[in-house]
Parts: sequence; C-alpha cells; structure tokens
Amino acid sequence: MKEPLHHYIKPGILHFMAYPVAEGTGPVLETLKKIISDEYFEVIEISWIKDEQTRKEAGAMLATAGVEVKYGAHPRLLSQQLDLNSADESMRGRAVDEVKQGIDEAVSMGIEDVALLSGRDPGPDRRAAAMDILERSLRELCAYGEASGTRIVLEVFDQSVDKCCLIGPARVAREISQRVKQEHDNFGLIVDLSHTPLLGESPADALRPVAQYLVHAHIGNCLLSDPSDPAYGDKHPRFGYPGSVNGVAEIVEYLKELFYIGYLKADGSSRASLSFEVKPVGAEDPDLVIANAKRYLNQAWSELEL
Repeated sequence: MKEPLHHYIKPGILHFMAYPVAEGTGPVLETLKKIISDEYFEVIEISWIKDEQTRKEAGAMLATAGVEVKYGAHPRLLSQQLDLNSADESMRGRAVDEVKQGIDEAVSMGIEDVALLSGRDPGPDRRAAAMDILERSLRELCAYGEASGTRIVLEVFDQSVDKCCLIGPARVAREISQRVKQEHDNFGLIVDLSHTPLLGESPADALRPVAQYLVHAHIGNCLLSDPSDPAYGDKHPRFGYPGSVNGVAEIVEYLKELFYIGYLKADGSSRASLSFEVKPVGAEDPDLVIANAKRYLNQAWSELEL
C-alpha cells in the first residue's frame, strides 16, 4: 500500500490486556496515559475501573486526548466465572446484571460500544439450548443499552482450546447475530486474528460469513504448539514469540480479508478501527510488547498489495 495505514485504519489497543489492570485496579492512570500519549493509537479499549475517583480521572484524560474509547466487559465476566448462556438462571441473571453495570460505567464515561463474550460451550447435546439462552441474554442487554445509545458487541472466541466459548465458529457467530439483529440494531461482532487459528479457521473462514455483522476487529497472536508453554492457547503473546502462529504473513492475509469484505475501504472513504490484543508473557515489558505490535503491523502494511 502506498498510503500510510492511518489513511485506512484507526489503530487501537486493549489497555487491560497490555497492562496489568484487568482486575479493575492497578496502575490504571499511569498506563492509560502511556497509550493515549502515543499518537499512533486513535482507539483504546478499557474495562472496569473499580475506584470511582480513578474512573473520573480516566474519563477526563480520555476526553482530553481525543481518542475513540470502547469498553470490554470480558474481565468482569471471566474473573467471576459468569456465563451469559448458563442453564442456571441465577448464574445467567448475575452475568446479565454484571454486564449492565459495565454498560452504566461505560455510559458515565461517554463510551458507546460495550464488548463481551459468550459463556462456555456445553457440548453438542446442549448447544442448541445454550444458543437460546444466549440469545435471551443478548436481547436483554441490547434492550438495556438502547436507552443510552449503547451498542452490544460480541467477540468471537475459541470453542475447544482455552476459553471454550459457545461463540465460537463463524457459522455459529452468524446464527446468533441473525437472531439478535431481528429485533435489535445495536448489536455487532468482533473477530480477532488471535482466535482464528484456535478455531481452525483462516481469516477468510472467520470473516466472510459474518461480514455484515462485523463492527470491530482485533489483531494478535496465539500459540498452539506446546501446551506446557505459558503462552499456550488464548494468551495473546507478542508477535514473534517462539512457536507462535501469527506473524507478518498472517497479518497481511487478515488485512486483505478485511479489505475484501469491505470492513476496510480501499478507496479510503472511511476508516475502521483495528485494535491490538497483546499481552506480556512472564516478565516481558508491556511497553516493548506494544512497540513490537506496531512494528509488525507496519511491516505487514508495507508488504500488503490489494
């Protein structure tokens, strides 16, 4: 591509993956400032911030920086082992209530997109029932979000390796989207390059069936070769991590598919967000992991031909 990537893409990053703040505590403000001071990033995805004063300060910083902000409810659900498609109604209700709290928190900070993940895949025999339960939860959350102009965004995860989520393969993601969108326009999907190898899908497999529902995209890496490695599964190691799957060639293929389905516009008529989901392994320095991600995307961009 001859034009700079920012002509087509609004690069972003998941704050709560890159830095140790997923529990809603920790060096939230210090690390937030590092990202939003970097003009490379036009989008940032944050999660819960438990302390109200810290949350207010974060909101002021984000407004000052002029970045687009998205909210990820994943840590709220995963850390408490909550499941939006649980057959246990009390568990399902707790999961829905937790996401509603996340929506309220996002709205208080002026954030319009709230992302989440489905619960665990219960296996073939109970999958149809779980889909019905998930649809009910998503409809409830979409209805709740409509009053504040909030969009509910479901991220596609692996179904059998690590998170073992119901959603899931592209055909299942398409099905749940079709069902929810029948009544609610404020719904969409996230596809992540990190998750496509975990699902045994290529970028084309993962993106083309759900193209009309895609509202955001993530880019990252994964490792499948060694279950004993701390980066195994859905851990989002840096690009170039020994034994990992995604490198420059895979990023190029992913970008090509994002252009092919029209998420990215070859004529530059509009720009779409693409966020890094990367996480340090062990004692790795988060700042260096972030720098690594930018270098890999820049290199892929220099090699991309449409």
